[in-house]
Amino acid sequence: MDRYQEQPHLLDPHLEWMLNILLEMIRNEKSPPLMVHLCFKFLYIISKVRGYKIFMQLFPHEVSDVLPVLDLLCRQDPKDTETWETRYILLLWLSMTCLIPFDLSRLDGHLSTDPGLNRESIMDRILAVAKSFLRVSDKSRDAASVLVSKFVTRPDVKLKRLGDFLDWCLTTISQTSEITMEGTVTLDGALQSLAQLFKHGKRDDFLQYAPTVLQCLNQKRIAESNQATLRKLGVKVVQRLGLTFLKPRLAKWRYQRGSRSLAVNLAQSSVTGSVEATKTDLESVSQEEDYDIPEDVENIIEQLLVGLKDKETIVRWSSAKGIGRVTGRLPKQLADEVVESVLECFSFQETDNAWHGGCLAFAELGRRGLLLPSRLSDVVPLIIRALTYDEKRGACSLGSNVRDAACYVCWAFARAYEPSELKPYVNQIASALVIATVFDRNITCRKAASVNILSPQGTFPHGIDIVTAADYFTVGNVNNCYLTISVYIAGFEEYTKSLIDHLVHMKVNHWDGVIRELATKALHNLTAQAPEYMANTVLPQLLPMATGLDLHRRHGAILACAEITHALYEIATQKNSWVTDFLSSDTIEGLKNIHQKVCRISLMCVCVFCGLIEKLSLSKMPFKDDPVITGWQWLIDDSLKNLHLFSSGARRGIQDSALSALAALCRQYYQVEPGVANVEMQDQLVSQYLSALMSPEVLTRCGCALALGSLPPFMIRGKLQKILPGLQAACKVVQKAESQTEARRDAATAMSQVCVAVGVCAQGSPDRVLCEGNIRPVYEALLGCMNDYSMDSRGDVGAWVRAAAMSSLMDVTLLVVASAPELLSSDLVQRMMCCLVQQAAEKIDRYRAHAGTVFLRLLHSIDPAVPHIPHREELLSIFPPETGNSLNWNAASQAFPHITQLLRLHQYQYHTLLGLTVSVGGLTESTVRYSSQSLFEYLKGIQQDATVLQQFGDTLLCIFRDNLRNDRVSVPLLKMVDQILANGCFELFTSEESHPFCVELLALCKEEIKKSKDVQKLLSFCGMVQFKGDVRQKVLVQLLMLLCHPFPVIRKTTASQVYEMFLTYDDVIDDEQVLADVMASLSDTNWESDIATVRTHRNQLCDWLGLPRPILVTKVTHLGN
Repeated sequence: MDRYQEQPHLLDPHLEWMLNILLEMIRNEKSPPLMVHLCFKFLYIISKVRGYKIFMQLFPHEVSDVLPVLDLLCRQDPKDTETWETRYILLLWLSMTCLIPFDLSRLDGHLSTDPGLNRESIMDRILAVAKSFLRVSDKSRDAASVLVSKFVTRPDVKLKRLGDFLDWCLTTISQTSEITMEGTVTLDGALQSLAQLFKHGKRDDFLQYAPTVLQCLNQKRIAESNQATLRKLGVKVVQRLGLTFLKPRLAKWRYQRGSRSLAVNLAQSSVTGSVEATKTDLESVSQEEDYDIPEDVENIIEQLLVGLKDKETIVRWSSAKGIGRVTGRLPKQLADEVVESVLECFSFQETDNAWHGGCLAFAELGRRGLLLPSRLSDVVPLIIRALTYDEKRGACSLGSNVRDAACYVCWAFARAYEPSELKPYVNQIASALVIATVFDRNITCRKAASVNILSPQGTFPHGIDIVTAADYFTVGNVNNCYLTISVYIAGFEEYTKSLIDHLVHMKVNHWDGVIRELATKALHNLTAQAPEYMANTVLPQLLPMATGLDLHRRHGAILACAEITHALYEIATQKNSWVTDFLSSDTIEGLKNIHQKVCRISLMCVCVFCGLIEKLSLSKMPFKDDPVITGWQWLIDDSLKNLHLFSSGARRGIQDSALSALAALCRQYYQVEPGVANVEMQDQLVSQYLSALMSPEVLTRCGCALALGSLPPFMIRGKLQKILPGLQAACKVVQKAESQTEARRDAATAMSQVCVAVGVCAQGSPDRVLCEGNIRPVYEALLGCMNDYSMDSRGDVGAWVRAAAMSSLMDVTLLVVASAPELLSSDLVQRMMCCLVQQAAEKIDRYRAHAGTVFLRLLHSIDPAVPHIPHREELLSIFPPETGNSLNWNAASQAFPHITQLLRLHQYQYHTLLGLTVSVGGLTESTVRYSSQSLFEYLKGIQQDATVLQQFGDTLLCIFRDNLRNDRVSVPLLKMVDQILANGCFELFTSEESHPFCVELLALCKEEIKKSKDVQKLLSFCGMVQFKGDVRQKVLVQLLMLLCHPFPVIRKTTASQVYEMFLTYDDVIDDEQVLADVMASLSDTNWESDIATVRTHRNQLCDWLGLPRPILVTKVTHLGN
């Protein structure tokens, strides 16, 4: 049913048959109680979607329905939380049956004449039920208030029970405290019933009670309650009392636009002057009869005005509707005083709640024609201010609800007034709505403003064009609004300056840094629409803001100055002129002095100043040889060398902006002539950045390494033999306490940037280009970074270095291949491809994907191709060119089946298996599953080929030998070997006694576990028990020795593993009785008891297995003189 929430009227043709089916089951006496409750639940769902007011009209309401419904309702348990839907629907049904046009006393039969029976009348029973359900805490309370409004307003009940019921309500309100939850619920029910009664009852019946009810509410001070629901109900009751005090007449002075009937409007549109005919002659209002306004109305209006400032939206909205309803029955003069009071909500001393309530009130007054056109001159400026209302509170802002309500006011005014009435204000409203559409921070406000663009019936300038570009959906993306839609709208002259002025005065100094940055980028894009206005008006306004004390204003103003200046430069370039042709001498001087003035105040805007330096340098401002350049350079250097002083979140932004500024500054101000560097500055910068590579601060090393990489080519040439060795030294792992991982990462990145900047020439100078004399050290350094597996508290931080090295290798290789492929030797290419294969087989998804992408990029490179790639044809068959786009390296299920195929290529086998080792023996479940599955499939495919299997075994032993006591490889390798043995992949070796592979593997394992306390390592022997001959004996001896290990946990774990081993390999012990005794001893012995006891059991196991008992070696200590 939820799909019908937005258009519930579509259910109307089907409501009756659905209701009849459910009621038939409810009325059936054979229906079980659970079925009945379920039917009522379905009825509630339907009523929720369609609305109870429409749905309840379909209930049968014959005289015969009254007693069954009432009896069924009386049998319900009000405290049953599972069946509240049943009670809710029964109360609504009873509300309809109460409308029968017969005196209820007729249903009581002979109640009054039969003295033997003491029964209540139906009237009293219904009232008692209603009162009881007005105190419950579920939704039945709402239905009970509806029942009261229908029942108590009946003519017969009204005469006998109206006064008593109102007295009960007022007594309940007076005597109940809202401190408890029960009291709040009771007050809620009483107030709801009063609101419904005064809404549906006749004025003549309730007028006499209205003063008493109002006095009770005033004494209770409902408006000061802590419960928003009670305050809302209090406002509802008060406005209904106001409507009761005032006669129900339509104000003759109200503004009318046409007729509510479309047919009448269409008929009148053909008659000249029809619009004037539909308007009331406002001058005749003074001749209307005087209203008799009770004194209590003033009190009621005061309470409604206070409700407009309530902290809860539901209270303000109810108050606004009350203001509209009550004002419609007042004389013109008093109504104007109400409007004047609402205007007072728009003072800047008031909170955002008052502004929001005021907007809602004006929307209601305008919609009802109660805000006369003469008042628009006072109201429209306030609404325009409300469209940009934004007040900062702590780390957030208030005002989005105010701006949204202001859009609602514009919507209401557009439908309430003739276009001629709004014509004097339409340009102001249009500009304000366009600004809200493209520049509001809140997405709901942007959408609310966009739907109002066409509201004033075609009087909106360029409305159709604008609403096409800024429709409900396109304004959902704030970047699109600021950077694209605003440029299109600014193309219309009516909006250009208003959009720019709003950004300068409201958004450049916005509290949200993201909005400030977007505003400055928008100013850059808008500069092309009004370059003279930007240069002559906007920049002079921004310069004082850029040197002010307010940090937000200063930040935005500096960014805006930079963006506008650069935009003016781009425009000047298109016209073959200089940016100085747009800017006055005072503006140029002001831009130059921003750095000096602000640096004396604060250094908090370093990132912004670097952006300013970059943009002014790119704009070719005439500052060459000016002292300000020295200050700019100092700021950049200081930022790069002191990154560790900034917060971790700001470092990356500061570093990137400083590097961009450095590159732009060098290109513009450090060239003597095109391509020739200022030697003094070149020596100074290169030497200071190289010396900083040895700084103890890792972030200083990072910044200066990247600074070398960002230098323009003319600053590097002539210094290449100093820069490359410095970066190569920074890439090396130095065994120190502090980690320099980030520095090595950035040095690797900078090395490729330097190489790309200077280019390649095979016979060139090693001090100027990448050539035969310096290419090998570059590759050696980057290949060395591929073996960086540094670890710290953050995990595998060496992966950062490896990833940077992979990217750098790809960039340098493609650069060399394009210019001088002969520089690449076969050994360098082979090592590079093998290292990439190893990384592509490892366990971390992100870096495996990066390695795979680089590998395929180099493999599939054509025109020209990378030379000397080993097994190129086989690789292309495994990874055809179309694989580059379809293979998802992040997914272990896709990557490993391809990677394991490289095991059959001799030159890749070592590195592929080395990478697979850490994946198969890793911890991530999906990686382990797919990598081991692919490995086992490969091994099963070579079981019959002894030569290939022997080669695989030799490679495995070589990896083990090269990584002895390297836990990063050895621990997962032992796990992998155990899995391979468990899967029977080495059966070819186990069939031969003392096979060299088995002997070597055992020797390496024994060497690995020497002096180790790692349980995983110590128990790596279990799988090798399937090897026959001496190997098996040595394995069993080693395991039995572990049964007397000093650590109890190792003894216990060893016993468990040995037990499982004998179960798995039942051919180790031929005698079944011995096997049973061994298994019993392993399982029954407490291996965590003292060593003497454990040794006895261990020796017994040795005897059963026919193994020599281990002899305890006594350590001899030699005492010196």
